[in-house]
Amino acid sequence: MITKAVRLYAAGDLRLEEFELPEIREDEILAHVVSDSICMSTYKETKLGPEHKRVPDDIAENPIIIGHEFCGEILEVGSKWKSNFKAGDKFAIQPNIKWPGTIEGLGAPGYSYPYIGGDAVNIIIPNEVMEQNCLLEYSNSAFFYGSIAEPMSCIVAAFKASFHIEDNYIHHMGIKEGGNLAILAGAGAMGLGAIDYALHNDDKRPGRLVVTDVDDERLNRAETIYSVEEARKAGIELVYVNTADQSEPDAYLISLTDGKGYDDVFLYAPVRQVVEQGSKILGFDGCLNFFAGPTDNQFSSTINFYNVHYLSQHVVGTSGGNTQDMLDAMRLMNSSRINPVAMITHIGGLNAAAEATLNLPNIPGGKKLIYTNIDMELTALEDFREKGDKNPFFQTLAEIIRNNNGLWSKEAEKFLLENTRS
Repeated sequence: MITKAVRLYAAGDLRLEEFELPEIREDEILAHVVSDSICMSTYKETKLGPEHKRVPDDIAENPIIIGHEFCGEILEVGSKWKSNFKAGDKFAIQPNIKWPGTIEGLGAPGYSYPYIGGDAVNIIIPNEVMEQNCLLEYSNSAFFYGSIAEPMSCIVAAFKASFHIEDNYIHHMGIKEGGNLAILAGAGAMGLGAIDYALHNDDKRPGRLVVTDVDDERLNRAETIYSVEEARKAGIELVYVNTADQSEPDAYLISLTDGKGYDDVFLYAPVRQVVEQGSKILGFDGCLNFFAGPTDNQFSSTINFYNVHYLSQHVVGTSGGNTQDMLDAMRLMNSSRINPVAMITHIGGLNAAAEATLNLPNIPGGKKLIYTNIDMELTALEDFREKGDKNPFFQTLAEIIRNNNGLWSKEAEKFLLENTRS
């Protein structure tokens, strides 16, 4: 079968190509990708090439397909898996698998394989994905939720990884129930997902949530989507802060907690000043969670180790989530407990994926959602109305988006696919 995919040949070398897929083996599955959201981790992968821990050394001869936040439909099932899956089933992928043959086990779909990745039309799902229960049944009617389930699973994992300690040194996993939680640099795509999860998850929620950023436009958008009033109804005090407007931002953030400091601090940007601010505002038994992964493998910052010793503060970090985290994310989305569609700010076709990935840090907004079966330049949701002045297709899409508080939706995806999908 012919497929089209964006493949990585070297650092910075992405190519959109058509090529032939081999016949599937008895332990493989042939599938069709519908949507993939572009992750900053994929940008880091393309920037580093073979120097990335998950990328093989021989990609110049055996290029890999990029993209790991994808959702689609099964086309054909090898004999080994016929009792588990069938053609027509929708699926999502939990990509954080253990890659055979590597000591660290860091390989993954979208990083390490020639025939599976999200920026592709048709793919071959290898045996190890099914063996490790990472091919997940997907029941939502909108494919884009399957794509953003993966980044949401990373958020779920981070909240689970935070911990607090009793006097007898028993570790209690998760954020402190009813405590002070700060999400620093938190008005970007992943920060919005974290706000949604903090407000609406069914495990542990804070009593006070403080979200910081240095961009008024991003903060205003966050507050429009997750309002102070909505949080109050859930019993949570929600405060948005532009730290650039504060002469003494650390002191101001601490003052919001009546001087106690924060029980949990999540860092959503790999920036030295953000890390140091997180350390400074921690309270007793506070947990500093370094969420945002840096590109620089020498990235370091200053943490107050006096407080680590005498105030029992601790530092954690997570990379990705596991299968249970993704199942938790999909369950919360399917039950409408969370709706992380606010992450998505741009829509494009497969033809836009390579350029968008290579330039991701320079493109404002949040998640860039790629529909692999269409040709469409990457377009911000807020620009659909302008395109609609000359094109009735975009005019209708703009109207659907306007009626959904400026957000992408099931209705928007349905209209897009019905009017563009081959």
